[in-house]
Amino acid sequence: MVTESRFMPDYTTAPGEIIEEVLAAKGISKSELSIRCGLSTKTISLIVSGRAPVTPDTAIQLERILGISAKTWSNLEANYRLFLAKAQDATSLEKQYSWLEAFPVKEMEQRCWIPKGKSLAEKVSVLLNYFGVGNVVSWEEQYGKLGIQLRGSKIYAPTKEALAVWIRKCEIEANRVETKPFNKENLDFALSKVRGLSCQEPEVFEPQMKTLFEDAGVALVFVSELKDTHLCGATKWLKPEKAMVALSLRYKTDDNLWFTLFHEAAHIKLHSKKMSFIDGTERGNDNEQEREADLFAADFLIPRNEYNRFISHELFDTNSVRNFARELKIAPGLVVGRLQHDNHLPWRTKLNHLKCRFSLVETNN
Repeated sequence: MVTESRFMPDYTTAPGEIIEEVLAAKGISKSELSIRCGLSTKTISLIVSGRAPVTPDTAIQLERILGISAKTWSNLEANYRLFLAKAQDATSLEKQYSWLEAFPVKEMEQRCWIPKGKSLAEKVSVLLNYFGVGNVVSWEEQYGKLGIQLRGSKIYAPTKEALAVWIRKCEIEANRVETKPFNKENLDFALSKVRGLSCQEPEVFEPQMKTLFEDAGVALVFVSELKDTHLCGATKWLKPEKAMVALSLRYKTDDNLWFTLFHEAAHIKLHSKKMSFIDGTERGNDNEQEREADLFAADFLIPRNEYNRFISHELFDTNSVRNFARELKIAPGLVVGRLQHDNHLPWRTKLNHLKCRFSLVETNN
């Protein structure tokens, strides 16, 4: 990753200091300047000491009297006031350092999600920049109180800070994806086409599924989970005409990948745009919305009637699973995963060799 290096001085010169130097060089007293400018001596003293600003009108007067452009005086004034504001902001940020300690900052730095801050204030500022908010109070309003439906183990539930970090990274990646305006019919078409891609290799299915979703108004992104968050996927509406589906590839197997994809797609099809849905470590009946998404994903990948017919034979071996998957035009690993979830097969079954395993390769940007 190439970064731009800029010189950021920790000091600046007040316009009044320059005024005082120019007056001395030209042999003009403050009293004379006040007369030439039509300002009181007190006002001139306040400007020279930096306690009063150089207004645009005063800058024009100084241009005429001292021969230095009004733009120069205005720029000096703006830079000086900005410097003072940043110094005050840094003092305020230092007092909020404890807020930073709840976030996985070190992991974010290691993954190049944020640059390393040097001072305490800079570390807080870097994190606020990452979230695109101006201060800690704004972060609480934007991310601390998200309407999030989290599904997963209560034991492994991530902190709201770690959850917000991952969601924000997904947002950043999804905002880079150009999509057409959301269209439900196009999403249905995409899902019908994507289902058959489960038999393909990642280098084939990934670009195709992304394009199909983009045409439906959905940005599909892959962002691996943060340590100890145990997240598989997420759904969020970025704006009324654009949704996001994020996958972490947590278990690295095709059955989890495709189930999670269709589970998240179900939230887009069936549920409110005001809610964000996070898919954790467990498939469970947490609430009606999660049950609906689970049911949609299960039945879309393996239609219920076909599934019931298959399990009625109670013969689950490599050949039978492969033949059934071939009939459905899906990968056999999806059948194995469904049988395991429904307790027809143990999780350590010999049929696990039918599952495909993937690795998520992310670039630092």
